[in-house]
Amino acid sequence: KKGNAFLDELNKASGIAIPMVIVSVSQYMLRAVSMMMLGHLGELALSSASLATSLSNVTGFSLLIGMASALETLCGQAYGAGQYGRVGVLTCGSIVWLCLTCFPVAVLWVYTDRLLILIGQDPVISKEAGKFSVWLIPSLFPYAILQALVRYLQVQSVIAPMVVTSVASLIIHVPITWVFIFQFGLGNAGAALSIGVSYWINVITLVFYIRCCSTACEETRVTFSSEAF
Repeated sequence: KKGNAFLDELNKASGIAIPMVIVSVSQYMLRAVSMMMLGHLGELALSSASLATSLSNVTGFSLLIGMASALETLCGQAYGAGQYGRVGVLTCGSIVWLCLTCFPVAVLWVYTDRLLILIGQDPVISKEAGKFSVWLIPSLFPYAILQALVRYLQVQSVIAPMVVTSVASLIIHVPITWVFIFQFGLGNAGAALSIGVSYWINVITLVFYIRCCSTACEETRVTFSSEAF
């Protein structure tokens, strides 16, 4: 019986963990795909984008992931206690605070080139990295919203829609990036901009599912309320 109980719990955990790995990898691969395509433009484009991506991961995306992870505990407790309305309120508050956090991060990214030069990086590469970072700013806000929505659905064990939308966004991202970089001739800027577009596609499709298609989320709808603050 103990062995069966262990296997049951393992199956349940795997049923959530494996799809969530797919979701996380798909979101990360958006940035990786853009960098792969930039490799066709030459060493300068690739090296500057790599430098900018490394800095943006540390100062922006990782920060948002860390802040959003608090929802796993808070929303998990609320959902487990049957306070379904509070799950939506907490998610709403998280979206607001995450988006507010994006503003100082965006200011930092505007000065990426100066920061890199200050720490001794090549000026030419730093200038290109700065341009990439500036055009990456529009991706901050959808990424912030996306992290909150992922936790919101995760605590309710609504996993499949996240997998579908994340993988679909990744697939769509490939032609979007190609068009922005090569057809529009935007280079570094196009690669960064395409990331934001694809994140917005992911957010919009998830919001559409939550608002229009999901019966599981009816009691936990994300609504803007003064309680969120």
